[in-house]
Amino acid sequence: MTNQLGNLVQSIKSKVKSLNLKKGKKPYVKMDKSASVKVEIRSRKARKLIEKTLKAADSPATSTLS
Repeated sequence: MTNQLGNLVQSIKSKVKSLNLKKGKKPYVKMDKSASVKVEIRSRKARKLIEKTLKAADSPATSTLS
């Protein structure tokens, strides 16, 4: 296990050293969002929409969602 971890650390170090960091470029590679993060974002948006809908439904003065 420690040997695998050591190999991983060494490969990461070598990749970082091999990066040609030029001025104005970001020193990292942007990772895509994982599926679980995408699901979490969608569920948060859905919860907000549900709360907004329930709030509008509870208010008799307001007839439309804005």
